[in-house]
Amino acid sequence: MDLFEQSYQQKVKAEAPLAERMRPRTLDEFVGQGHIVGVGRLLRRAIVADQLSSLIFFGPPGTGKTTLARIIAQTTRAHFIALNAVLAGVKDIREAISTATDRGKYYQQKTILFVDEVHRFNKSQQDALLPWVENGTIILIGATTENPYFEVNKALVSRSRLFQLKPLTGEDLAQVVKQALADRERGYGQLKVQIEPDALTHLTNVANGDARSLLNALELAVETTPTNNAGVIQINLAVAEESIQQRAVLYDKEGDAHFDTISAFIKSVRGSDPDAALYWLAKMIYAGEDPRFILRRLLILASEDIGLADPNAIVVVNACAQAFDRVGMPEGRYPLAQATIYLATAPKSNSIMGFFDALAAVEQEQQSDIPNHLKDANRDQKGLGHGANYLYPHAYRDHWIEQQYLPSSLQGRVFYQPSALGQEAEIKTQVSRLREAQLAAQIEGIGAESMEMLTYSETDKQVERWLQRTISQTGQRLGEIRERLFALAQLQRHYLILALNAKSGLLTWEALRQVPEGGVYACVSSPTEAEALNKQAAKLPELLRPIVLTANLHKLPKVLAQEAQDIRFDYIMGLPYLRDRLMVLVNLPSLLTNLQSC
Repeated sequence: MDLFEQSYQQKVKAEAPLAERMRPRTLDEFVGQGHIVGVGRLLRRAIVADQLSSLIFFGPPGTGKTTLARIIAQTTRAHFIALNAVLAGVKDIREAISTATDRGKYYQQKTILFVDEVHRFNKSQQDALLPWVENGTIILIGATTENPYFEVNKALVSRSRLFQLKPLTGEDLAQVVKQALADRERGYGQLKVQIEPDALTHLTNVANGDARSLLNALELAVETTPTNNAGVIQINLAVAEESIQQRAVLYDKEGDAHFDTISAFIKSVRGSDPDAALYWLAKMIYAGEDPRFILRRLLILASEDIGLADPNAIVVVNACAQAFDRVGMPEGRYPLAQATIYLATAPKSNSIMGFFDALAAVEQEQQSDIPNHLKDANRDQKGLGHGANYLYPHAYRDHWIEQQYLPSSLQGRVFYQPSALGQEAEIKTQVSRLREAQLAAQIEGIGAESMEMLTYSETDKQVERWLQRTISQTGQRLGEIRERLFALAQLQRHYLILALNAKSGLLTWEALRQVPEGGVYACVSSPTEAEALNKQAAKLPELLRPIVLTANLHKLPKVLAQEAQDIRFDYIMGLPYLRDRLMVLVNLPSLLTNLQSC
């Protein structure tokens, strides 16, 4: 690099957008995604120990996929190569493989190949990577906004650990703003910037979980607002509204959002919930879905889920479809909404103004993730748990069950309000009865949505055989206790577990099997027990072994403070030291509180 090139690079770096300048450089600066990079999680341990295997990060824009890859690049001792699938081709892949081969041959150095927007590679380009990932020439890290089960070569997916990044919370986004305003080198720490609470709330709400969108809006607000007499740049609500005017609804008509949203829409109509049906319809229309596609699905539903129970349903929907073709958009929203309400309630209804209340909710409410049990289960139920615990209405009496179809942040909202005139009087009674049953079920926790699995990887068959063999050696009675406990806990793959009195390994090995992307801490009472447990675990890969602690129950908090500082366990389970009863600690707000006895 000559002096001109160096000067140019420094200029580009200095003039980069705020979102690029404030990109976190270390895990400690990284905000959000605690389920995968929190203290004690597998991915964080792997990054710190520089023992990475092939990974695929997927999630919405602005959630930290590329940032995580850059942090890995700065911490690893491996040679790091970055490609963008939009610009790169087979030639670039060959050059990267050649470099990786030379590094391994002459320097015994591993190579990490980071491919941003990996779903943009076509099948032949992805196939070109496969043999080099298999033989260990490269460690692949892919980043994508699409569901890898659908867009990435299945062979690559099966050889990688998948980590799903979620939209940042309002608290996370507020922390991002705080960092940007405090950083004197890369942010606005050298300026006097004051942001009013309502302005900050507006920015974090409309940013919709996207840190990049938030920082772009903050940059525009600061750079275009003059200082007052005191030399302070005052960011009020009016300035914030001008800086970030409209929420972007995350929706790709060929990706996950398309399939998941239409799945939620159809299930809501099938479940006789007009409120949820109108909400998902509004989301699809607002995001640009083809209304004719929706009408085709409604025509199918009229036969599939109503049929002869109301032979007029398909006639009405067909008439609405013909009306839509005649009037077009935007007036075509009326027959589209009418068809939806008719099928959701069975009797005909023309109270379609509720659709616009739902549309206003899409525009104004904070983006809500689709409840996991409503997501399309056809492609990734095994890996991510999509569609789990969905209650099929036809399996219940009267073809209805007290299930929630709206996102948790909108439950209880009413969009469809039938009148008391004509045939709608009967609909009003029916809908009111169903809503009351839904509300009662919500209070009782019936039909609650299931947790989504946020990580996935193919099972290591050798490790699985070892764990199964070790687990099977426990006695029948203890095995039954273990199975009851784990059934109650419903562990997620990224959880952190503390096993008490773990000398027998009764819970330790099963926990390791169920939380492969999390971590297991095993507490024993003597060095002899610790040595025995470590000898058993020595047959496992280092990153997958339990972390063995030696302490009795009274000294455990002190030992944890020394050896597991900042660790927040999702569950504590184990056999007590003094009596033969099994105990489990759920969702720790603080260590050793809220202990449940099973």
